Amino acid sequence: MTIPNIVGAGLVVIGAGIGIGKIGGSAMEAIARQPEATGKIQTAMLIAAALIEGIGFAALFAVS
Repeated sequence: MTIPNIVGAGLVVIGAGIGIGKIGGSAMEAIARQPEATGKIQTAMLIAAALIEGIGFAALFAVS
């Protein structure tokens, strides 16, 4: 791996981490506001986090 590839891989990981963190934080706020919707919120959160993680893996494979 060359230096630009390593930097690109690092940016991918940081971006995915920030995205998943924002999803988790927003889900916790939503659950605090509407506890009766916990199941639906968690399901949507997990699906979105999985999609972000998948994009991150695809980007890592493209970089390396």
